[in-house]
Amino acid sequence: MCQHQPTCPSAEATDREAARVIACFREQGWSLLCNGVIVFEDTGELLPDGSMIAPHRGPARHALVA
Repeated sequence: MCQHQPTCPSAEATDREAARVIACFREQGWSLLCNGVIVFEDTGELLPDGSMIAPHRGPARHALVA
């Protein structure tokens, strides 16, 4: 799918979120990447094969301050 040079990571790659955004719908909270992955603002993902990746946010910044 990707026509970029260098080629963006595939949907199966661990760094799939590094692919370029080709459509962004901020008001709906999601973006389509050139590798076919849909990324949601809560950090969840929908892969082209229909499988999903649960949201994977890190801890809140204020929780890191000790």
